[in-house]
Amino acid sequence: MSELKELAQKVVKMAQRSGASEAECYAIEREEFEVEVRLGKVENLKQARRRALSLRVIVGKKVAINYTSDLSEKALATFARDAVAMARYMERDELVSLPDPSLYPKRIPDLSLYDPNIAELPPAKKIELAKRCEEAALSYDKRIVNSEGGSCSTSIGTVYLVNSAGFSGSYRGSVISISAAPVAEEKGKKQVDYWFSAVRDLSLLEKPEVVGRTAGERVVRKLNPRKVATKHVPVIFDPLMAADFLSAIFSAVSGSSVYQHASFLADQLGKKVAASSITVIDDPLIPKGLGSIPFDGEGVATYKKKVFDKGVLETFLHNTYTAKKLKAKTTGNATRGLTSPPGVGYTNFYLEAGDADPKEMIKSVKEGLYLTSMFGFGANPVTGDFSRGAAGIWIVNGELAYPVEEITVAGNMKNMLKEVEAVGSDLKLTRDISAPSLKFAKLTVAGSG
Repeated sequence: MSELKELAQKVVKMAQRSGASEAECYAIEREEFEVEVRLGKVENLKQARRRALSLRVIVGKKVAINYTSDLSEKALATFARDAVAMARYMERDELVSLPDPSLYPKRIPDLSLYDPNIAELPPAKKIELAKRCEEAALSYDKRIVNSEGGSCSTSIGTVYLVNSAGFSGSYRGSVISISAAPVAEEKGKKQVDYWFSAVRDLSLLEKPEVVGRTAGERVVRKLNPRKVATKHVPVIFDPLMAADFLSAIFSAVSGSSVYQHASFLADQLGKKVAASSITVIDDPLIPKGLGSIPFDGEGVATYKKKVFDKGVLETFLHNTYTAKKLKAKTTGNATRGLTSPPGVGYTNFYLEAGDADPKEMIKSVKEGLYLTSMFGFGANPVTGDFSRGAAGIWIVNGELAYPVEEITVAGNMKNMLKEVEAVGSDLKLTRDISAPSLKFAKLTVAGSG
């Protein structure tokens, strides 16, 4: 058994001896590396190792959380006593508890989340990957005149969770990501864009030259943007923007938002709220998935679930507390941090691919917007209002005609979900939240031209 897991078990027992009726220890050990290069030179280089424990105690339905990176046994005894003492100052909450032990996994699945090749990658190789990303972006087009940098980062770590109800589990993971952010200029006006690749398995990492070239393509297509007048037109979200939209939908299906009456979907469970082409999955068990976890932040077994099935809202996402608040069952979507109680999060959250060819989706638009960038926070999960600063490419007679900027894309998510006209076939599960291209029948594109 690892030293940290052993310490976590000791801390749980210390908390019980100090008066905790229930106790749970979440522990991490993680090594992170990040290098940023700019114009071929290393500009930022960071490496950090972290080992820490977070203790959640419940004392007579009063809860407190304590956190420490001092792992000496003497300090941990004080740490556990302090957590119990803190809990006694809190207000009683009858719904606070650890999960029912019947929900813990009988066997913790191996999801291939760790690749030793990432752990063994030397710093010099990571610097080389970052430089190759940037070089490929800079050499893509002569109008690319500068760079906001290339980067490579890795994270290697293990999560441990132990509680007084009998759960004890751990899993190890690794991630490597590379990116490039070139700057292009024409007629005195500059544009910047980026691209990246992030994976758990080094052999699946896109070549730096592909990442850099994609970043170059994305920034060059933004040159010489025009302004457009305000119009109500079809809008196609590219896969990155569709995933951004999906993240706004997640906020509305989180049990935390629902029980706090902060979701426009709060009273819509079991109802058809979206087009029949909309099926949204949360799947924590995808091998090598960036969002994959074998158990959630409370030790509950994770499983694949349909959040929307052919437009019907099938479930909200829950941890133990939000489930009790809404008289539901936890969906194994508890998330954890060291300093906060369990939250609700997604794992691998994606919109299923449709049958529409993305090129045909563009050809179907006489005049409209191909959305490639959004800025700022403009999605309100309470009202459903959606209004984001944006940029993209204007579509004329079925062709991508010219870039546009200084626009706002606006609608209401309640209506937007129902007005999805086509779902692309171009889904790639390359992030923990993913979607294919989405065509909305009509949205307001507010411009100034």
